[in-house]
Amino acid sequence: MSLFKANWGLKLFAWRYIPLIGFCSPRIIRMSSQTLEVTMPHSWRTKNHLGSVYFGALAIGADLAGAFLVFSKAKARGINANFAFKDVQGQFLKRPEATVHFTSNDGDVIDQMLDQSLSSGERINKPVTVVVTCPSLHGTEPMATFTLTLSVKAKARR
Repeated sequence: MSLFKANWGLKLFAWRYIPLIGFCSPRIIRMSSQTLEVTMPHSWRTKNHLGSVYFGALAIGADLAGAFLVFSKAKARGINANFAFKDVQGQFLKRPEATVHFTSNDGDVIDQMLDQSLSSGERINKPVTVVVTCPSLHGTEPMATFTLTLSVKAKARR
């Protein structure tokens, strides 16, 4: 899937089903079989009273970085995948005071989960990690890390 199509799909999904995602204006800037990177602007919509990106906006970005890979992989395989996050753990290291990037490198974990669920017919739960950076201010230094337990149940399309 091209970045253009992925971003249009994200916008349509967000405004149709979860408008709060659309309100934050996320954008996919890198997508491969292993990695997904989402960026979110630092604006009046996403920052808090201290001038850093608000916790809720950080949670939205982490959710997208962890979930959009499942969506794109399931679509590419032609399967139905129902997924949700069971829990989340966040570690906040520095205040992100500019545009933030959310990166998940767990494409292999998601592939394994889809394979396991298809073969067993069961729901599979595994943690995925999302790293939040603020490249314009701090390069690749993490601002926060999220560990989300992803729960996936996949079925072949009829």
